[in-house]
Amino acid sequence: MAPLPAHPAHDDLRHRWASAVHDAPHADRYADDLLARWAEPQRRYHTTDHLVAVLDRVDELADHADDPDLVRLAAWFHDAVYLPERSTNEERSARLAERALPELGFDEARTAEVARLVRLTITHDPADGDRNGEVLCDADLAILAAAPDAYAAYAAAVREEYGFVPDDAFREGRAAVLRQLLGLPCLFRTPHGAREWEERARQNLTTELKLLETSGT
Repeated sequence: MAPLPAHPAHDDLRHRWASAVHDAPHADRYADDLLARWAEPQRRYHTTDHLVAVLDRVDELADHADDPDLVRLAAWFHDAVYLPERSTNEERSARLAERALPELGFDEARTAEVARLVRLTITHDPADGDRNGEVLCDADLAILAAAPDAYAAYAAAVREEYGFVPDDAFREGRAAVLRQLLGLPCLFRTPHGAREWEERARQNLTTELKLLETSGT
């Protein structure tokens, strides 16, 4: 395996991974594989920084989850396979979890729960009472409630990831995503997310949508 690009969070992430897999044998090898995936050159938003951010938000919401460690594992795997031109990333990421976790000693039920959570990030629409799903989806979408400058950097990074898409097509597709999100009755399902993130996220989404509509005229 080629050496990982230096990242200040790598040592901490290895410790967090070891804790999530309960110091399973060969945990370091799997951590290195996942960290290499998150550092791939085609990524601009779905990077190691995004992994850290999602894990931090899962920690913030952990009391709401039925099994926080399984949610943390789902965060590790949820974008482990990521090619922006493909629509199968979540499915391939879930299958990666289904292969890796049994080798780390996880039973069928826990492996299936992690894979289910990864697949849930296709829609970010957990069922009522799905506390693990609510935590993962809220953690993954928390960037939408960032401060305006951080949100602008996120939006710019998403555009970079889709640099192969012409401007008009990107504006149309991105605007459709934003309208779909704004049309949801709620973006966040945990009490903390609903209280702390919902209003700011809707402001950010509305601002980005207006900018897209203006730039396309």
